[in-house]
Formats: sequence, C-alpha cells, structure tokens
Amino acid sequence: MKISEILQQDKVTLSFEVFPPKTSDAYASVEKAVVEIAKLKPDFMSVTYGAGGGTSAHTVSIASHICHDLKVNSLAHLTCVSSTKEHVHRMLEQLKANGIENILALRGDIPPQGLEETSIEYRHAADLIRDIKRQGDFCIGGACYPEGHTESTNKEEDIRYLKEKVDAGCEFLTTQMFFDNNILYNFLYRIREKGIQVPVIAGIMPVTNGRQIARICQLSGTYLPSRFKAIVDRFGDNPKAMKQAGISYATDQIIDLIANGIRHIHVYSMNKPEVAAGIQANLSEIIG
Repeated sequence: MKISEILQQDKVTLSFEVFPPKTSDAYASVEKAVVEIAKLKPDFMSVTYGAGGGTSAHTVSIASHICHDLKVNSLAHLTCVSSTKEHVHRMLEQLKANGIENILALRGDIPPQGLEETSIEYRHAADLIRDIKRQGDFCIGGACYPEGHTESTNKEEDIRYLKEKVDAGCEFLTTQMFFDNNILYNFLYRIREKGIQVPVIAGIMPVTNGRQIARICQLSGTYLPSRFKAIVDRFGDNPKAMKQAGISYATDQIIDLIANGIRHIHVYSMNKPEVAAGIQANLSEIIG
C-alpha cells in the first residue's frame, strides 16, 4: 500500500524506523529486531540507506521482507549525493522487482572528505525525486527540517528548497527529530503559508542513551529544551533510568502532538523493539 494512501485515512498513524547492518555478519541480529518491531503492526516501517549506498542491498532485502513476509507496509530510503545515476537506476529496478513502491528520497550526507565536482550527478533531493518520477510509479516522500537544514543560509531558503522538492513530486514529508513541539507547530504554519500542503509526518527520537545527545547536536544542531536537558543530566549515567525517561519524554511529545491535531507520527526506533513497544503501549488508548 502506498504511504500517501495510508496518510489519507481518517486516523492517527504510527510508524517505526529500522536500519540495515553495515556488515553481512550482523544481518541476523538486525533481522530479529525487525521481526519484533513488525509484530507491533505499525502503519509502516522505514528502512534507512547507508552513506554512498553502503547498505543498499540490505535496504532492499529488509524492506522486501517487511512487506512480503511480515505483512507490514515498508518505505525504503534512497540517497543520491555520492551515487551515480546508473547506481540509482539500478536500485530503482531492484525496488520494483521486489514490489516496493514507497521511497524516501534523500540527498544524503556529504562525506567528510567532500565530493569531486566532476562526480556529482545529483546536487539536491529534488533532482533525485524528478529522476524517480521518471522511472516508475513510486510513492515518493522527502525529509524536512523544522529548525532549518544546517547547510541552509536561513529558514526561508530552506523552505524554498522544500517547495522545490514538493513541486518535483514529493507526496509527503517526514521531519527531522525535534524535542520542542512548538518548533514543529511554527514550522507547519510557515510552510503552509508558502503553499506546501502535502502531509507532514512528525519524526520523534526517543533518546535512551545519554551519549546520543552529543552526536544529535553535532549533526543537526537540534534545540534541547531545559526540561529535556534536566532529564539527560539526571539520568544520562543510568542506562535503565535513561531508557525509561527517554521513552516517557517521547510519549509526552507524541500525546501533545496528537492533542494538537498532528495525525502522523514516525518514531526513530533505532532497531530497538523494546523502545517501539514501550511507546506503542503508552499510546494504546490514545491511538486506539
């Protein structure tokens, strides 16, 4: 089923994210986690894609397994910044052959060493979206950044690029993680003013390990509310307490989002079935 069709239904949706192993010898442990998360019967599960396509084969196989064997809708990520068009087209053929019709089209992170100008065949996610549209009947999603992309000069520029993605054929958007819901509400107001009307899925990251925070801030510059900082300061050195507190904070965020009319929630569950299950259990009477 296409994600766009799921998002049109008159209900709150809950989805989870998994990531493929970097090496084949770790495949079994990841597959076990995927199976456990699929047992929760989310509305869909997304499968990430390693930088430069490093996990591309596993992305396809896991997305196919989720869809066909575990009977849960799947969404395969596809990045382009360090890929050739030939590689992307080959991946699209593999996705088609495996009956996967949902793609989250992403530019991807630029490698630390940078890119050779002559090797860049895609500069922006919009270029990838246009290419996918020409290759088949896929439902295409994209990423959005409520606090602005770290590489954008300002938020207005970021929204212009976002509008370009939507005009290129992006049918829904998933947000980067945020820890203050007011940031999302303000972002939605601004993009609707600019004519971006596609569904927006709120991306929620349950922080279950205090060490995650430094990396999150380094990669995304995400604003951390004082309430959230206090939780990390108090429980960050106690793994069990931090996991419980992280799940609770994410649950509170989701409840507030739903209460304020946000109907689509995506949890960055990081291959942790217990985190996905904990959040779903906390929402059992709210989502229904």
